[in-house]
Amino acid sequence: MTEEVRDKGKSVRIVFHVPENIVARYATNVVVQHTEHEFIVSFFELERPPLLGSPEQIAEQLKQLDEVRAKCVARIIVAPRRMEGFVKAMQENLSKYLADKGAS
Repeated sequence: MTEEVRDKGKSVRIVFHVPENIVARYATNVVVQHTEHEFIVSFFELERPPLLGSPEQIAEQLKQLDEVRAKCVARIIVAPRRMEGFVKAMQENLSKYLADKGAS
């Protein structure tokens, strides 16, 4: 994947590289916050507690739970001027996914 950036009349090609050893994590929840100068996008993975036993035992274990922890697995800070492009890219990919899913 490549993109061009223009600065002071000169175009420079950007080549996006994802290292082979980068850790990919599954996110079950996303929290988006903003300040005057940035958007903070935090991705969380829900840590499901082990519930064992009969359905009645599991129901009892669930009654004992006050909370379930969601661990932040990644946090990205985006400048406001880049957020519109970020949202557009996400929307375009979601639209393509839904179109492909509807075709199958």
